[in-house]
Amino acid sequence: MMNPKVSVFIATSLDGYIARSNGDIDWLDAANATVPKGEDCGYSALMQSVDALVMGRNSYEKVRSFGFWPYGDTPVTVMSSNPISFPNDLPKTIQHSSEHPRELCKRLSRHGIGHIYVDGGKTIQRFLVAGLVDELTITVIPVLLGSGIPLFGALNSDLSLTCVGTKTYEFGFVQLTYTIPKC
Repeated sequence: MMNPKVSVFIATSLDGYIARSNGDIDWLDAANATVPKGEDCGYSALMQSVDALVMGRNSYEKVRSFGFWPYGDTPVTVMSSNPISFPNDLPKTIQHSSEHPRELCKRLSRHGIGHIYVDGGKTIQRFLVAGLVDELTITVIPVLLGSGIPLFGALNSDLSLTCVGTKTYEFGFVQLTYTIPKC
């Protein structure tokens, strides 16, 4: 049985932060206000290609603060070492897991999941350390925050990437896409 393809699709500040230290993404909201109507930098295409989304607890809480659930009926697994009660207004396709990323991937694969989108700093870091990420798409926003929650954390060893695409948007975003060769 093959592990599912695992993709990361995320925005960072130029200095590599995904949020302010308190989790605020006001800088990202301000940047998104400069994006022309109808442009989503490839997000819709990604969502059409994935079978499931895996996110961390902090990302889940941030999404819940938006006041709407943006993922429709796409299966979502929220990673947390603590149990989570999901409100009735969420689709029944949301679940909790405290599994190691490798075990989660194996279980999702057994249920027919072939492509996973992973979101959230700590969760992305855990999937990277486990050697599970196949593709990494980072949209760099032209802002320096100076501090915050970094996208990347400690690794067990260097992780070599292969650049498979770069795209510059007229509104200043730069999107970098890498694959991560498996050893």
